Amino acid sequence: MKLLLTAFDPFGGDKVNPALEAVKLVPDRVGGVEVTKLEVPTVFHKSIAVVRAEMEKLRPDAVLCVGQAGGRFDVTPERVAINIDDARIAANEGNQPISTPVFEDGDAAYFTNLPLYAMVQAIREIGLPASISNTAGTFVCNHLMYGVLYSIHRQYPGMLGGFIHVPFIPAQVVNRPAPAPYMAQTDIARALEAAIRAIEAGGQCVCGAEGREH
Repeated sequence: MKLLLTAFDPFGGDKVNPALEAVKLVPDRVGGVEVTKLEVPTVFHKSIAVVRAEMEKLRPDAVLCVGQAGGRFDVTPERVAINIDDARIAANEGNQPISTPVFEDGDAAYFTNLPLYAMVQAIREIGLPASISNTAGTFVCNHLMYGVLYSIHRQYPGMLGGFIHVPFIPAQVVNRPAPAPYMAQTDIARALEAAIRAIEAGGQCVCGAEGREH
């Protein structure tokens, strides 16, 4: 199995991105999965173009994109990407779309076809917190997830794709006001490995209620 594993470069004034630092620690082979890593610019549209080019070149069986979600304490696979860009801050090259679609001809939303429940359970089984997220936000993370799923829907039937958010690492919270949850980058890397093993295993075990009231 071939998996494309992507992570964003630092943004928003941070010197590091925990997603990228953790992805660097993931082995090039996890079980029977051959992992290809790709650094992605935190830039609207360019991020999608970079990943789509690698998808065309590699033709992976699965694409797993990873991004930072400061303020979350657990590792959170995303359920859905919505067709909206609404940036609270500018991305790395200064673009800041407000309430605009990712793709004019795209569906309102695309749902991941990764085994979310199995991924969450696999991460919890190695002693790390995880849960399913029902919002990827409206910044470049949602933008890229939507772009990947849009491409899969239109060009690559049978390919798996989705997104996973990770917390800050300790170095990022030193000067942030409490509470500022964080996780060691080695643990984030372990969580990603567990998620990849669940993707390889396939199937979907609904192991418990993962919905939220708000």
